[in-house]
Amino acid sequence: MTHNFRKLKVWNEGISLVNVTYRMTKNFPDIEKFNLTSQMIRCAVSIPSNIAEGSSKGTNKHFGKFLEISLGSAFEWETQLIIAFNQGYLTDEKFKNLEQRIRQLQKMTSGFQGGLDK
Repeated sequence: MTHNFRKLKVWNEGISLVNVTYRMTKNFPDIEKFNLTSQMIRCAVSIPSNIAEGSSKGTNKHFGKFLEISLGSAFEWETQLIIAFNQGYLTDEKFKNLEQRIRQLQKMTSGFQGGLDK
């Protein structure tokens, strides 16, 4: 059973997070280019990429494994967001907005994964 990943709200939210991440990390100091910036971009890209890859799998069980990886990347990205905030790279307002967005994406991914199990 395959899914059209482009029609999945969770995938679209993941793509939106990728775009936000690229814009946000452009303002990080140069010292972070190969550190936090690179890591945040890789995590953000991993979220919708794993959803897309999983959507091609023949069973919901296999798709669920890729959603699990996507969810792990979302939690990793949240941790890096906290680090960026603690280093003073983000305003309090920006941090709270992005923290809310990533938590919503985590809930969406978990909910979608749970729906596949039924």
